[in-house]
Amino acid sequence: MTTSTQIKIKGLCKAFGDKVVLDNLDLDIPKGKSIAVIGASGTGKSVLLKCVLGLIEADQGSIAVDGVETLGASRQTRENVLKKFGMLFQGGALFDSLKIWENVVFRYRQGKNLNLTELRDAAEQALADVNLEPRVMDLYPAEISGGMQKRVALARAVVDRPEILLFDEPTTGLDPITSGVINRLIRSAVDRLGATAITISHDMTSIRAIADDVAMLHGGQVIWKGPVGDMDKTDNPILDQFVHGYAEGPLTRYAEQA
Repeated sequence: MTTSTQIKIKGLCKAFGDKVVLDNLDLDIPKGKSIAVIGASGTGKSVLLKCVLGLIEADQGSIAVDGVETLGASRQTRENVLKKFGMLFQGGALFDSLKIWENVVFRYRQGKNLNLTELRDAAEQALADVNLEPRVMDLYPAEISGGMQKRVALARAVVDRPEILLFDEPTTGLDPITSGVINRLIRSAVDRLGATAITISHDMTSIRAIADDVAMLHGGQVIWKGPVGDMDKTDNPILDQFVHGYAEGPLTRYAEQA
């Protein structure tokens, strides 16, 4: 069965002054697949994600979502495309002044004529999907743990059942056990929704748990792409060093020269 490409990135370039971050980058992301984008710090992973979301405007190239070009598109076109996305930000990015249920439905309620009961019901269901009880709904983010905050952020990302999910370092700052819980919940959400997913992470345990495929960024380009299970048998020395965390190798020399 042929899988269609949902996000097609072609010739993407982005520089900040003299610093070239993305250099003619190409990447196809199949519909319904979960892909992890990996690479050393400063290789442009977050910049790539922000370009896809339109938070950063690329200098040139193409980002097409379901065949619709987003670079240089009108505001209305971009807003229509962004309705397909759900995002789990690094650190959760919850609003401290809003209760948990209000955080969950913050975007979901936009443009909808829903009453309080309907909004709370939607929040309760989304929280149940990430194994949080209704008792947390009227608490504030500061009153729950970091792991619970991450689950609330995941509930917010999936409450309106988006077609595409973006995860930016989803387990940063969490202990190994809590990270494992978040990984399982993310994989469950992706499978339940049949969503296309892009995950940025340095955590190889998370990548193995969440991703179907992996793309390695280096020098502003994708230098390797393949199934997650093929990472351990690669003959690419850059990927091999990153995956296994070797102290010596081409990434070490690259960092010393940067």
